[in-house]
Amino acid sequence: MKDGTIVGHEFMGMVSDVGKEVKDLKVGDRVVVAAVICCGECEFCKREEFSACQISNFSNEKLKETIGQTVSAVFGFNELCGGVPGGQAEFVRVPFADVNCLKLPESVPDESGLFLSDIIPTSYFGVDNAEVKKGDVVAVWGLGPVGLLACRWCQIRGAKTVIGIDSVPERLDLARSIGVDVINFADTDVKKTLTKLYPRGVDAGIECAGVEYAKTLLHKAEKALGLEDDASDILTEIIQCVRPFGKISIVGVYVGMSNHFPIGMFMMKGQTMRGGHVPLHRYWKDCLKQIESGAMDPRFIVTTYGRLSEAEKLYKDFYDKKDGIVKILLRP
Repeated sequence: MKDGTIVGHEFMGMVSDVGKEVKDLKVGDRVVVAAVICCGECEFCKREEFSACQISNFSNEKLKETIGQTVSAVFGFNELCGGVPGGQAEFVRVPFADVNCLKLPESVPDESGLFLSDIIPTSYFGVDNAEVKKGDVVAVWGLGPVGLLACRWCQIRGAKTVIGIDSVPERLDLARSIGVDVINFADTDVKKTLTKLYPRGVDAGIECAGVEYAKTLLHKAEKALGLEDDASDILTEIIQCVRPFGKISIVGVYVGMSNHFPIGMFMMKGQTMRGGHVPLHRYWKDCLKQIESGAMDPRFIVTTYGRLSEAEKLYKDFYDKKDGIVKILLRP
């Protein structure tokens, strides 16, 4: 990411101006903006595979060299994701605004509507990919904001038991507060604990941790030496703990190559693994209905409020896991 990049992919606000192609929005509308930018017209968008939009990302040649094809642009990320300026600014230009803005009813407060920009649909996508259904036992690795919301979606879909795995006390407390069983991996062997509780394996495992969390000395060393980008420790643990023919969903962000991935173990167990950036617009309206009904109230994850001018300090504190910060909400 270059110096001067305007970050921020979760944002909402009031429409202050519209371009001549915009038909469905007017000045003064309160809208939430999709983190994933799509055109609404390409073959992928028409199949509701919005995060693979072929039009919105102008860095597509660089991406094609890396991953083979292109995917959509994302607000506030690096050039591979389109280099589109993000939402932490006084004004934001939203491409394809009729597609990428969702008008919010007055009944939905800012603190709820904001998270339709990313983490509410992303967590739902993770649960959907895991095919969670009534009566399932589901384990969620990583109890950051996405992991906590994934736990709640599992409950809404009728899971019998949801187990959250993390080591941060405030995250574990929030999970307990909504009725989630927890495992603190700092003082408990996750594999031994889960396999003792569920010898047949859990029905689904949802990975909400991502690229940064190597658990073993081997992967820590390889990452430090630049020999791999992404550690597969957590994925290995999930494969071990999920039952044969169970479902694995990857929501945490991975960026490159991983060593020692247990492909033999995965194949022998006949499991299904899915991941990706959320095709956000596919879930927008359903998620909004769940908020309006009261079934999903995401405000429980917000622990810290601040101003945009305080963002740098608050993000550092969040990264360093200080002051019990789980989710930050900023106002200009």
